Amino acid sequence: MKMLYRLLCFLLAVLLLTGCTAGTAEAETEPDPEAETSSTQYLEAMDTFMTLTAYGSGRDEALEAAVAEIQRLEALFTVGSEDSEISQLNRSGTAVLSEDTAALLERSLEIYESTGGAFDITVDPLMELWGFTTQDYQVPTEEELQTALALVGSDRISWDSITSTVILGEGQSVDLGGIAKGYTSQTVIDLFREMGVVSAMVSLGGNVQCLGCKPNGNPWRVGIQDPTGTEGTIVAIIEVEDQAVITSGSYEWYFTDEDTGETYHHIIDPSTGYPAESGLCSVTVVTSDGTLGDALSTALFIMGLEDGTAYWQAHSDEFQAIFIDTDGNLYVTQGLEDVVTADDAYTLLTK
Repeated sequence: MKMLYRLLCFLLAVLLLTGCTAGTAEAETEPDPEAETSSTQYLEAMDTFMTLTAYGSGRDEALEAAVAEIQRLEALFTVGSEDSEISQLNRSGTAVLSEDTAALLERSLEIYESTGGAFDITVDPLMELWGFTTQDYQVPTEEELQTALALVGSDRISWDSITSTVILGEGQSVDLGGIAKGYTSQTVIDLFREMGVVSAMVSLGGNVQCLGCKPNGNPWRVGIQDPTGTEGTIVAIIEVEDQAVITSGSYEWYFTDEDTGETYHHIIDPSTGYPAESGLCSVTVVTSDGTLGDALSTALFIMGLEDGTAYWQAHSDEFQAIFIDTDGNLYVTQGLEDVVTADDAYTLLTK
């Protein structure tokens, strides 16, 4: 199911066009004859399919640099490689981190505090126990769960931002998978901007992030998959400029127990050790900060609609969101009211 979802995300990351006016600054600038010409790179990294599209005369050099950057970050962050910086940290329990890993760890700890522990990178022992890191799926016993839960809690991590030194709690291990793709998409967008690209899109599985508008001034349109309907069905479309649209859902990665027929998804609630039962099946976060969006899509899913809405109300200057519950009902935060088109009526969440 995981590979199927990755392929669907790759194929469904088609960004459509809609009308908006180009800025007057564009009219005063010498036209670029290649401004509406694009180049695209496809790759598989960080356990997902990726597509990168850039427009303009410097697009090919920017895409080449972006691919190299993605591969460099993957080598730092992935727990799937014994040589990665995170794997080495998990083995030794302490490390002096490189700049990128230090930045991502520090941001993870900040979001852990902000979300009251809903986002927690120390769930790695639980992910392994359920088989989501090895794809050797199993339903653990209660005793196994309690043993793994005793290792969970980012508040047990000692972090020195001056020396970039981290010390994990005894027996702990971390997995940055819930935030690494958002950091990567943000890094690629920043790289594009530094290299003079003014219009681009990156799609890393369920993470889509855009630079500017389309070259003709129209906003990008990003489809939101219907998590309760036929695979590939779009339930809503969001128009964005210079923003990330990042979705987490229970339909992304799951397995079915052969004995009971019960299905278990990969979004683990760090307070229970079980897949989150929040009444939601999908959360999409829209934000200018890809790193934040990736982490919050997971955290809000775990929080559920009521607590997730309260969190948005307290942080509405940082992000907007779409919640879809297990009955297929849509809930859209107020800041998206003018940029969301949905097939069915939705509930508007206000502050």
